[in-house]
Amino acid sequence: MAYVTTTDGVEIFYKDWGPKGAQPIVFHHGWPLSSDDWDAQMMFFLSEGFRVVAHDRRGHGRSAQVSEGHDMDHYAADAAAVMEHLDLRNAVHIGHSTGGGEVAAYVARYGIPRDRVAKAVLVSAVPPIILKTEAYPGGLPIEVFDGFRSALAANRAQFFRDVAAGPFYGFNREGADVKEAVVDNWWRQGMMGSAKAHYEGIKAFSETDQTADLKAITVPALVLHGDDDQVVPYKNAGVLQAEILPNAALKLYKGYPHGMLTVHADVINLDLLAFVRS
Repeated sequence: MAYVTTTDGVEIFYKDWGPKGAQPIVFHHGWPLSSDDWDAQMMFFLSEGFRVVAHDRRGHGRSAQVSEGHDMDHYAADAAAVMEHLDLRNAVHIGHSTGGGEVAAYVARYGIPRDRVAKAVLVSAVPPIILKTEAYPGGLPIEVFDGFRSALAANRAQFFRDVAAGPFYGFNREGADVKEAVVDNWWRQGMMGSAKAHYEGIKAFSETDQTADLKAITVPALVLHGDDDQVVPYKNAGVLQAEILPNAALKLYKGYPHGMLTVHADVINLDLLAFVRS
């Protein structure tokens, strides 16, 4: 397995598949998952001739379960360590949920020289901030995230099962086509990681205001969001991202849930490919 060691001594696991001379597509996963959550996209883009790269965030998946650094600043720095180690150029960075925040932070803060980043995609992503604040009154109250923390600390395994079998994929909706293997895979990925990283990651994905990051991203950007996202409501996320980003297009999907990249991979993959090739 491949690892890179960050400047603060953290081992970050990464995957690097495909021809080294091809354009890189870099995938950034959501909380509390791992790079495995991008299987459908990595296999698809590999078949289209691209080089595909993804890493496990610190404390997640196969990366080191360190005590500290579970915040958006370190997430972006860790991603930069992988990109610099592989010396990726002209890459398209695609982030889901918390990974969308990681993409925004990485591109805004480490995308210089600019030949490292060609385009950015935010899928069901958390920026600018999903917490209700004075600047963003449409966000969710802090009590929602306090509830996440309490449930995780009390019984992480059950909490993760409930999230995956419920709102994440919209499996709690009447008439939903519940895919048990998808639930099992979500739970497997989550339980591979560190409880401490996941607990502190709730603050990272909910309370980090990334307005400045979005404003600093000048490369072409695509924003994808489902209008039935029960985890990151689209009006306070995708819609605002498209308004704040200097060079962005927005596509909303009727009835799609937060985890649409998995349960609607056939649609999402083709839209991603069209944007990459545009």
